Amino acid sequence: MGSRERVRAWRPGVPGVAEVFHAHFTEHVYPLHTHDTWTLLIVDRGAVRYDLEHDEHGVLGATVAILPPHVPHNGRSATGAEFRKRVLYLDSDQFGTDLIGRAVDRPEVVDTALYGRISRIHDALMGPGDEFEAESLLSLVRERVAHHLRGMDPAAHARDTELAARLRDLLDARVEQGVGLAEAADLLQAHPTHLVRSFSREYGLPPHRYLTGRRVDSARRLLLGGLPAAEVATTVGFHDQPHLTRHFKRVLGVTPAAYAHSRPR
Repeated sequence: MGSRERVRAWRPGVPGVAEVFHAHFTEHVYPLHTHDTWTLLIVDRGAVRYDLEHDEHGVLGATVAILPPHVPHNGRSATGAEFRKRVLYLDSDQFGTDLIGRAVDRPEVVDTALYGRISRIHDALMGPGDEFEAESLLSLVRERVAHHLRGMDPAAHARDTELAARLRDLLDARVEQGVGLAEAADLLQAHPTHLVRSFSREYGLPPHRYLTGRRVDSARRLLLGGLPAAEVATTVGFHDQPHLTRHFKRVLGVTPAAYAHSRPR
């Protein structure tokens, strides 16, 4: 492997995700191989060419490659230049076996929304504490991929105002403790995807972002009250101080320390 060939791989604690893989390759060529998982591949730089069932395919830009389990494929740079890719390997039960043949027939979709959600899952999985965000996004990704493979309109969804309100009440009651998507779905007796979709349509943001916003609000008050940022983080439900800082700065544009010191002396 050349000096510029770099990989990063790990198994996150998110149900349905078997492995996360990031790679920066300049010369590596994948031989024909198979996975026992579904593969969702996006390319951040360059372009990737691969063969699937003797047909040639490519991935670049907002294209998402959806490779089914147990189907041989290879991979290499489409131009001879470097490429960067990110891959989610999903457990085989995340999609029905009836979709394997459809994925072989049309393994790529150009979908900016789908690409963006997959990218945000990768971002969420890079650090601890954002499992709820990754679960919520994965639920929407599964739904959108299935719609694409079945030739349906991925934007057509039912609205459930009452269910959204019940989820908001649950999140409000569990700001510090938090709640996983599977647990919320079980408590509210709803499918996880329908739960996320209904909440997002009703309130204009996904449930994980709503919960994060509630935590940031709580953190603001505690910081202005003089509580140290490290203590604030765990008090309001963040994993640790870096986790608080990342979300606090994304919402407010400044770090918790800068916010706390901004009050008049």
